[in-house]
Amino acid sequence: MAAYDKADIERRMHGAVESLRHDLGGLRTGRATTTLLDPVSVEVYGAHMPINQVATVTAPEPRLISVQVWDKSNVGPVEKAIRSAGLGLNPITDGQTLRLPIPDLTEERRKELAKLAGQYAEKAKIAVRNVRRDGMDSLKIDEKKGVISEDERKRLETEVQKATDSTIADIDTTASGKEKEILGK
Repeated sequence: MAAYDKADIERRMHGAVESLRHDLGGLRTGRATTTLLDPVSVEVYGAHMPINQVATVTAPEPRLISVQVWDKSNVGPVEKAIRSAGLGLNPITDGQTLRLPIPDLTEERRKELAKLAGQYAEKAKIAVRNVRRDGMDSLKIDEKKGVISEDERKRLETEVQKATDSTIADIDTTASGKEKEILGK
């Protein structure tokens, strides 16, 4: 049985890109998006829950997020969780609805966020390189076991390298797009 699994390698590389997209989705760009509140967890009913399990989060306007809390008794904990999440948002409570105006980003904050986007991209690239290394190692093991020939190993290594290059290019495109969005260019 061969240790090399092309589908597994591609799946893991794709996973790194998806993880990056999720991380970048949480970065604030000055525009209201519901993903901005994804990292917020609320302490309700004696447990920590994601905000989308206790309220409906919408972005009715480009600079406003609306949080409709389902249970009246959870309005306080939701407001507290948003304030303490370090997102720089100040909820305005209106009955069971919290309105979150999105303030303009300062130039300094934009640069910090762009740098953070770059760090997320680098983390994703490292993950892809680790997957590449695993793939190359399993090809060498397969060759030693006599499962594949040297020519086959070289051909498959080229395949792994192509997948790596294309995934890293995808990461660069995704990250630079987000950096431009953050810097407002």
